[in-house]
Amino acid sequence: MRPIDAYFLEKEEPVKECLLFLRNYILKYDPLITELWHYQTPSYFYNGKKFGYLWADKKRRQPYLGIFNRVGIEHPLLVDEGRTHVKIFLINSENDYPVEAIDEILNAVATSYKN
Repeated sequence: MRPIDAYFLEKEEPVKECLLFLRNYILKYDPLITELWHYQTPSYFYNGKKFGYLWADKKRRQPYLGIFNRVGIEHPLLVDEGRTHVKIFLINSENDYPVEAIDEILNAVATSYKN
């Protein structure tokens, strides 16, 4: 089994289900988005340029999509929480997934890299 696949499968529910949803959603969003195992993290690239990663916050037990600040996007649900290089989009895995917000963030990433 590939390490990237093991990362998702070793998580406990409902975090695992949410991370797998995010993985599939991101990869289907645009054919220019690819996934690589980078620094022991599922990382996402737009046309070969790294824009983010998926992770699960250990204290809150919540999954999140991390977006690197250099991508230069703003969204009210992206928070830095004191991080210097990354903003995160926390997702409550026990509620409906905020698909509209995910679309807005991914669209902003695509627009940022196309310009």
